[in-house]
Amino acid sequence: MPRDTRRAALTISEFARRTGLSHKALRLYDLSGLLPPAEVDPVNGYRLYAPEQIERAKLVSLLRRLDMPLATVAEVLDADPESMARQVAQWWNGQEEQHRVRRELIDYLRSEWLSTDPQRPEYWVATRSIPETKVASIRREVDQTTLVDTMSAAAREIRTHLATSGTATEQLGFGREEWWIYHGMVTPDSEAPVEVCVPFTGPAEPTANITIRVEPAHVQAYTTVTKRECLYPRILHAYDAVTRFVRDTELSPFGPSREIYFTCLDDVGDDDPFAYVAQPIERILR
Repeated sequence: MPRDTRRAALTISEFARRTGLSHKALRLYDLSGLLPPAEVDPVNGYRLYAPEQIERAKLVSLLRRLDMPLATVAEVLDADPESMARQVAQWWNGQEEQHRVRRELIDYLRSEWLSTDPQRPEYWVATRSIPETKVASIRREVDQTTLVDTMSAAAREIRTHLATSGTATEQLGFGREEWWIYHGMVTPDSEAPVEVCVPFTGPAEPTANITIRVEPAHVQAYTTVTKRECLYPRILHAYDAVTRFVRDTELSPFGPSREIYFTCLDDVGDDDPFAYVAQPIERILR
């Protein structure tokens, strides 16, 4: 650092005072590469900051007050102003979604513990027979955050393959139906195998990703959910209703639970029927 620049340099204490960042925070941002000092004195190890770094430091401080991770802060700071605004908005939308899930989890737990809670939704559960059905399927390992995007992409891949094979499911009585079969517990913290199936008739060969198989005839206990209720964790109420029905009527679960979507997302309103939550059952004990 030239002599005149050195005289303008700020010690870590002065830089901390001007930016509102603590010594501890400045050392952390140095180690992370987010806000390294302009120079470190080779003799005494003192950190010296340039006045031009104050604006960046204040922006780091503001972003960190949002609890934004250091890696995300670095991405934002390296972008142009328009991209910075877009990235911050996208990140905050994600935070709001996490807050929504946590808030609704609290509501869900309260309503499960307090069976008389007026906010606890009521679901009508019945049984129905499902005939033997040929399906094209893709299985993926997903967690709660990747579930919708991953399985929706898999369903589109299947429909594209069936269309090129000369199979039009909409004209064969299946409409836009697709099944999401849960072969394990999907949570925000752990992955589990989920299989998306599209029922069809007619010619279709398997591919490297797509399996063609026959779903055996069976009986399901099921309930209907609206599009609004399909969001996690709201949909847990429907699963619990089906589980209680199976338990209380002495049915025997047989195979993994599933969500059966029978219409397109864009074709229905938030309060319109959108899917079944279903549990295959083996028999009724008399």
